[in-house]
Amino acid sequence: MTVFVERNGGVVIGVYAYNCPGIAEEELADDHPEILAFLNQPPPPVESVSARQFKLQLLAAGLLGQVDAWIAAQPAAVQIAYEYSGSFVRSEPMMQQGFVAMGFSAQQIDDFFMAASKL
Repeated sequence: MTVFVERNGGVVIGVYAYNCPGIAEEELADDHPEILAFLNQPPPPVESVSARQFKLQLLAAGLLGQVDAWIAAQPAAVQIAYEYSGSFVRSEPMMQQGFVAMGFSAQQIDDFFMAASKL
């Protein structure tokens, strides 16, 4: 089967079943490596999860007690944020400090948020 490709700077940014004059006129086979790569991109990292999801993932990962102990040793503002936040955003300074304290790599943070998002 043939598909029509939209590009930006040589990179495939859209795939269409029909010719779209002025947008996607280049034809490629649907099993072309560029088409397969475009259609099978990994999902973007999860940027935030609810407090419920975050804490359930801590429990599932066996980290809830360790994190609770770390939180208890932090300033009151961090303790309040942990207890009363409705969501946890990975880019927040408290989150970054906590993941560093737990020894997480960037990939482990991605995996943690992805798993939490599914709870």
